[in-house]
Amino acid sequence: MALIKNILDKNPLIGNECFLSDTCVLIGNVTIGDQCSVWFNAVIRGDVNFIKIGNKVNIQDNAVIHCTYMKYPTIIGNNVSIGHNAIIHGCTIYDNVLIGMGAIVMDGVTVESNAIIAAGAVVTQRKHIFEGEIWAGIPAQKIGMVSHQLQKEKILQTANNYIKYSEWYRKNKDNEDDKGM
Repeated sequence: MALIKNILDKNPLIGNECFLSDTCVLIGNVTIGDQCSVWFNAVIRGDVNFIKIGNKVNIQDNAVIHCTYMKYPTIIGNNVSIGHNAIIHGCTIYDNVLIGMGAIVMDGVTVESNAIIAAGAVVTQRKHIFEGEIWAGIPAQKIGMVSHQLQKEKILQTANNYIKYSEWYRKNKDNEDDKGM
């Protein structure tokens, strides 16, 4: 069962039809929308500021979502995919964004809609990624624009795939409960 902890009288709030893996951790002032998934060993720690996550967001294995004390909350829009081992810290991510595996998005960054942060990219403090841009590298910089096809096949399809994957796990959990597991 997921570890869900209260801190400073703040409890995580979780929307409908969400999948929380057995080993994920949610702490404090965290709000998660509907049809979200938080995968194995992911940590969402709203202890020093708030974290607000929209609908149809998937936070993949080993990702860390945190915020900055009294300065930067973390706000994530709808249809966002956060790849394995990514770190999202004190930033704002709009709708329909793909954050690649191992990417780091730092304090004060804004990522507008339909953007992609490539795997392994490090987006340094207070950068602004405009709508439809692709950023990659260390430090990350703009390398291109998201085509309509890439938006449909990568950004939106990944978000939809993770809804399907989470349904597999939620159904499996229901079967385990039926068997007395």
